[in-house]
Amino acid sequence: MDRRLPPPIHYSQYLQLEQLLGCQQPESAKYGPAAHDELLFIITHQAYELWFKQTVHELESVRQEFLSPTIPDSRFGPLIQRLQRVRAIQGLWLTQIDVLETMTPLDFLEFRDLLVPASGFQSMQFKRIETLLGVQRQQRTAADQDFVRSRLGAADQAELAQWESEPSLLELTDRWLARMPFLQFGNFQFWEHYGTAVREMLQRDRQIIETNPALSAEQRDRQLSAHAATSQRFEAILDEGQFNELRDQGHFRLSHRGFLAALFTHLYRDQPMFHLPFRYLTLLVEIDEGLTQWRMRHVLMVQRMLGRKIGTGGSAGSEYLQQTMMHNRVFLDLYALSTFLLPRSALPTLPQQLTAALGFHFSQG
Repeated sequence: MDRRLPPPIHYSQYLQLEQLLGCQQPESAKYGPAAHDELLFIITHQAYELWFKQTVHELESVRQEFLSPTIPDSRFGPLIQRLQRVRAIQGLWLTQIDVLETMTPLDFLEFRDLLVPASGFQSMQFKRIETLLGVQRQQRTAADQDFVRSRLGAADQAELAQWESEPSLLELTDRWLARMPFLQFGNFQFWEHYGTAVREMLQRDRQIIETNPALSAEQRDRQLSAHAATSQRFEAILDEGQFNELRDQGHFRLSHRGFLAALFTHLYRDQPMFHLPFRYLTLLVEIDEGLTQWRMRHVLMVQRMLGRKIGTGGSAGSEYLQQTMMHNRVFLDLYALSTFLLPRSALPTLPQQLTAALGFHFSQG
């Protein structure tokens, strides 16, 4: 075994600071005095790309684990830690907007026209983050799809197509959920008991609406109509045929079995076996929410900087960003689970054998 120590390395050499700090080349300096705030603009966006690189690194490592047909329980700790790191990085994305907004719209105009036709849309690392999570080509707005064709080079388009052909975290999470073995346990049919509990809860809710003296006739009719729609949604998730029809219409992206497993995990998250799966599903929602929050802040910043002007890449500016913010959300099925939760007091009691299988066991002697 070679026990020789590696040669000493200097801080600037390890971080390649000469190359890193030489990467800021303001366009305005090529045509006269450099615009003071262009350096801030460049550094902020370069920092974004560095954090995007780390985000891709973390999400890809999680995706690789879920490509396996089975995931050992011991792997969930590191996976959750990496997703928590992604959430922390998303906090930095928002903070960088705070820094960038110290530049005024007038300062931005000093160099904005020199950026045409460059656009943040051309960030392939951000596209990789989206595809890793589960944003699909057909899900994108018409303008977004047109930009893929017109603003990305042939090599980038080919790379994006390759990413889109690979299983995303949404798809792999669905497969993992569908493998959950606890949806049927012996003769115990959980969803029959759940359906009974749901209908009892909905009947109580209807009685509350019908007997509430504070409601006007118009308000009562409105609430009863909303109650009927909620009842239909409950019936749809309990009937695989109805669920699949809604899925074909784009209302769900998870499979029926995957959706039920996610709901079961949320309902019985207090069981030790479900602590980490519940945290994993919650982190996916938080990461999706973090992307939406960042897009919203980005929209507001662009409105502040550009008003109603078009973007440097030819987009409709803030209007385009608003559309992508709503269309490019991924884990809406997991958001929807809250609709179908029951109070703990109303949950069907699980068989003792199943409760034991979901718990921790210690023996002596």
